[in-house]
Amino acid sequence: MNRSASRRNSNPKPGPDAGGGYTGSDLVPRRSTLDGFATEVAVAEGINVREAEPLVPILVATQNSLYRIVPLRWGNTDVLVQGGQFFPEPTEARLAGSTFGGSFLKMHWITVGMHMEIDTGTGGGPVITTRVADVRVERDRTTNPRPH
Repeated sequence: MNRSASRRNSNPKPGPDAGGGYTGSDLVPRRSTLDGFATEVAVAEGINVREAEPLVPILVATQNSLYRIVPLRWGNTDVLVQGGQFFPEPTEARLAGSTFGGSFLKMHWITVGMHMEIDTGTGGGPVITTRVADVRVERDRTTNPRPH
């Protein structure tokens, strides 16, 4: 019996959270390759923070926390972020983007199914959240769209 074939066949199949399947060798998750990553993020739902309206909050629900992210200026990723364990108060930061947990980053995006990577600029490395479950723009509830 071929030992390498036996080992490969005895590996458990990826769970539903593994995402995107595996490459032909069954050793590397597809999203961990450049082609696999590009394919998955091309169809993923999310918001590009660089194109978000300044001072209009974005609500992000991750698996464990709720975040309120306020873009500060058009065309960049400077934000105020509040929520989760690391941001109990509004904190200035830079939203680097979204990742599946490896070295690839969808720059400037908050993407459903991926982890947000937030850099506070303090030199301690980025904060990486749990997976984003939902992202939406918070609208002003005091504005009544119907005339009286």
